Amino acid sequence: MRVSRLNDPFLRGQLAIAALFLSLGFQYATWAARIPALKSDLDLSAGEVGVLLMAAGVGSAVTFPAVAYLMRRLGSRRLALLSQLGLALALPALAAAPNYPVALLVMCADGVLVGGLNVAMNAQGAALEARHERNTMARLHATFSAGSLLAALVASGMTAATDSVLAHFGVAAVLLAALNLTSRTGLLDQDTPAQDTPAEGTPAEAAAPEPARRRWTLPSRLTLWMCCAMVFGTVAEGAMNDWSALYLKDVAEASAELAPLGIAVVSGMMVVARVFADGWRARWGDGRVVLVGSTAAGAGLAAALVSGGVAPALAGFACMGLGIAAVTPCVYAAAARQGSDALTLVAAMGTTGLLAGPPLIGFIASASSLAWGMGAVAASAGAVALCGTRIRWTATPVVREEAAA
Repeated sequence: MRVSRLNDPFLRGQLAIAALFLSLGFQYATWAARIPALKSDLDLSAGEVGVLLMAAGVGSAVTFPAVAYLMRRLGSRRLALLSQLGLALALPALAAAPNYPVALLVMCADGVLVGGLNVAMNAQGAALEARHERNTMARLHATFSAGSLLAALVASGMTAATDSVLAHFGVAAVLLAALNLTSRTGLLDQDTPAQDTPAEGTPAEAAAPEPARRRWTLPSRLTLWMCCAMVFGTVAEGAMNDWSALYLKDVAEASAELAPLGIAVVSGMMVVARVFADGWRARWGDGRVVLVGSTAAGAGLAAALVSGGVAPALAGFACMGLGIAAVTPCVYAAAARQGSDALTLVAAMGTTGLLAGPPLIGFIASASSLAWGMGAVAASAGAVALCGTRIRWTATPVVREEAAA
């Protein structure tokens, strides 16, 4: 019945956590869409814009110790809500920044908040899966992409209506505040213990969550393999978004009208894959989804690079988007089962991959060619498959289909 679905605690939690993922995608794409206006308002050079973008990535990458402490101190619910609200306030602060140094500070703070929200919302998603034994991580990550799309539409409309960045960011902040209120009613108050099921005969106390005052310890070998898989996966994901259009134009010699299709194909296939990936996880398991997906992504892109031309390139981009999409949700879910410290470190490595990937491909392209740079992207996908074979994947919850109303 429809009423029972509205009262379903899993559905309420799913919608609340999805609002957090939507918020992160929306907030990021909102300020990214107005980079040209910010460049003009602050009278920045191209190099200064690059440093501004790097400030956000550095702020997010260095938050690991602080976020690990806050996760134990506050819990994922409070950390997620506080970080999301901070990101809403960061937008008008960036628009009102009087000079470049202040803008750098705002962007660094934005990166710190992104790091906190990224860890907390993935911890909430993993806890929801464990508590209800139903898959949702991939769909939650799909809402991040939906948030970016929504931000692009809002940016287009606001730009047509006014030249004021502050007005645009003010509207965006109000929307983010509304999403914050939406999330408050459905988030989990206490995370499900992020540990594997204890062996038979293990005392119940051994499976209890570790106390909040526990100090951080060195990561395990399993966590380090997860970090590697996350780095290579986000390198591939970020580089495809930043370099696919340029590859089509400069290497495949696509027309100016066709070049933007590269980003559209990658992003579109990622959204589609993440919508269906939870079902794949239930049927085949996370490990097989990561292994097959990343292998297909790397092989498909490599074949396209060897073949050359626009059509093979678009087909290869589709393979990459389809195959790499489920990597981060699966690795986040696996890391969450190891505890908040592991999840925080893996999330930090994901941010590092997104930060380092596009410049790394640029360096390779400058030293040789963009075709070789994209070849490195294909190799990164292959490295994900290799790392995936070293991760101990636990059984994925079975998706329980809801009866039709």
